[in-house]
Amino acid sequence: MTDTRLIHLVDDDEAIRHSASFMLRHAGFRVKTYVDGVAFLDQVEEAEKGCILLDVQMPKMDGLQVQEVLNERGVAMPVIVLTGHGDVAVAVRAMKAGAVDFVEKPYAKQTLVEALTRAFERLEARRKEEVLADEARGLIEHLTAREKEVLLGLVDGQTNKEIAISLDISPRTVEIHRANVMEKMGASNLSTVLRIAFAAGFGIE
Repeated sequence: MTDTRLIHLVDDDEAIRHSASFMLRHAGFRVKTYVDGVAFLDQVEEAEKGCILLDVQMPKMDGLQVQEVLNERGVAMPVIVLTGHGDVAVAVRAMKAGAVDFVEKPYAKQTLVEALTRAFERLEARRKEEVLADEARGLIEHLTAREKEVLLGLVDGQTNKEIAISLDISPRTVEIHRANVMEKMGASNLSTVLRIAFAAGFGIE
């Protein structure tokens, strides 16, 4: 583990916060603790991205309520919920709400570390997707209005002839615009063009 992996530990039990923090720091994580869900939500907007380790049974707001607010605010950090032994129904509800995993108390160190590792892998994959999406949108922004119309036709699965008819231009003109699209997007084939378009969310409703 590297010390760049930050865990937001939300648990009202001081003993658990202390013991879990010690264990996780020893495993190579950074840990920031919160006394309850309300305290975490007060700071989450400015919080550094990481993984949220969220206890379910807490006063003021339980973990599921905290998770609901996180979803409403669009907080994209992966959530692992800590549940009581045998509390399967709560775990299922949490995962339906977007939690990436759950760990039952009392938990073994290896079980928790493995769950966190999976969560950070998902976070890293999401970051890469965001970077690719930004790059793809940047490429599409350099297209002319007509080239974007041709690209939209390609995304819709239209042939050059069909695009020409829908835009009231000649198939030869479509071919020229299509070639320009491929050149500007650095694509050698249609599949690459489509991959970039999809990554940018272009033409997807």
